[in-house]
Amino acid sequence: MFSLILLGVMTVIILALCLNMLSLLRGPAVADRLLALDTMYINSIALLLVYGIYASSQLYFEAPLLIAMLGFVSTVAVCKFLLRGDIIE
Repeated sequence: MFSLILLGVMTVIILALCLNMLSLLRGPAVADRLLALDTMYINSIALLLVYGIYASSQLYFEAPLLIAMLGFVSTVAVCKFLLRGDIIE
């Protein structure tokens, strides 16, 4: 029963990722696209964590940490580029 619930949760997260991809491609402004990309990071982290629980493996709990760090750094870099025009001063 628990595995069916986890499969349902993974399906919903994958659907959310697809909708975020649509928003990323259609976004009317750069800020909307950046927000869709950030949401895709969060959804991919959630998907890996739920799959790690489903597979009963600790291997899938390290990758979301890396994705979170890279997502934060890339979001800061893109925001800095949009505000100032350069990343490194």
